[in-house]
Parts: sequence; C-alpha cells; structure tokens
Amino acid sequence: MNYQRQQQMQKPQPKYQFYATLLDGFEGYINSSRTYQEYWGFSENPSKTEEEFEQEQYQGLIDRINRVPFESEAADRGTAFNEVIDCIIENRISTTMEIKSFKESGVIAVHYKQHVFNFPFDICVEVAKYLKDALTQQFTDGIIETKYGPVRLYGYIDQLLPFKIVDIKTTSKYSAFKYQNNWQHKVYPFCLKQNGVDIDEFEYVITDFKNTWSEHYRFIPEKDVVELTSHVERFIEFLELNREKITDTKIFCLDAIEVVE
Repeated sequence: MNYQRQQQMQKPQPKYQFYATLLDGFEGYINSSRTYQEYWGFSENPSKTEEEFEQEQYQGLIDRINRVPFESEAADRGTAFNEVIDCIIENRISTTMEIKSFKESGVIAVHYKQHVFNFPFDICVEVAKYLKDALTQQFTDGIIETKYGPVRLYGYIDQLLPFKIVDIKTTSKYSAFKYQNNWQHKVYPFCLKQNGVDIDEFEYVITDFKNTWSEHYRFIPEKDVVELTSHVERFIEFLELNREKITDTKIFCLDAIEVVE
C-alpha cells in the first residue's frame, strides 16, 4: 500500500464540522439573555418576554444547523455589497447578480434575488480601494483537537491581504467593538496557520453606507486556541443534547465533507 495513502487512512477523521459563522450563531444563542437586556431590559412594555426571545434564538440556531431556507433582506444586502467590492477589486462583471454603476447619481445599483439595493458610489470605491489587490472569497479549513475528538473548522475569507485577513460587515447601526464576540477572527487565522499561512492580523471593515469603521484583532494562539477549543466543545455538547432535532447530518460528518458555507 502507498505509504502516503496509509498515513491518510490512519489519520483520525473529524466527527464534526463547523463553519465559522455557525459558531457566531451559537454565541448569539448562549448570550441571548444579555442581548435581551440590551434591547428590551429597560422597556416597560417589551414586545416579547426574555423566555420568548431565548426560544426564538434557540429555534433560529436549530434552523441554521439544519440549513432551513430563510429570507433576510439584511443578509442579502451584505452579500450584494460584498460582491460589488469583489468585482471592483478584480475588475470583473458579476456572474451571480446584476450590477450597474450610475456615477451621475452617485450610486451602484444591484439586482439580487427580489431586491434592488442602491449603494453609495463613494463608499464602494473607498472600501474597494482600501482592499486593493486582495484575494477574495478564499476558502480555508483546519482541524482542531477537542476532548470529543478532532473537529473540522472551515469558511470563506472575504478578503486576504499579504499580512491581514479582512471580513466586510454591513449594519444598520454600529457601536464600538460590535464584533468582538465573533469567532471569525479566531477561526480563520487558526485554519490558515494549519495550511502554512502565518497571518495573525484580522480586520472587520464595517459600513452603514454612510460611514465606515474598522475593528482590529490580533490572533494570539496561546490564548485564542484555548478559547476556540472551549467554544467548540460547548457547541458539541449542545448538538448532542439536541441531536434528535438535527436533520442535516453534514455537521456530524455523516455525509460528504462540506466544502461551501
């Protein structure tokens, strides 16, 4: 038997596989009480109780695990804006949506799904210029060891620069360090390092289409791998407690290895 093939067969196969933003979804669920207090804690007549909000977050996470189709204008807007930036950086025409530039009116119009989004021309150019020459939509994955066995982590990096990973965020309202509890700035550097790419710097580029902001994070393996491992293990425990509700078995590596987010 070929030695390399034998080594591959002997290598432990992952029992779970999680894409980076799914870990964000789990983060949102376990912090649902904090989020509720932030938005409704001081309201005399909240539109929902804390228990109702937590149940919504729970069901939303289960649906996300099961890849239940859903419509989100905010998510579609973010996808459309990201495609505009990628097209400008790569000087290409989109193959997934219709994009037209109207310099005289200062907008870039995007027809995507059932929506038409009008993005400020100057914001699009500003962000694309800032990310000039970046590699876009770069897939990465890696294996993290946990007490429950090896787990595959994966995802698509929005923009990859020589010394920095960048993720674009669109929002209707921004507050400082809004994305500090996200896991992309830990998952992506971790995965890249496993593939021989040593990049510790991570930046979220954020816009509300009026202004732009940046959040910078540095991957510190000694600290971040420990935190990432703990979060992954908590998610595994959640999955096993709710296994009877999970219909999409890709997350348990029972189907083909997932290669798209």
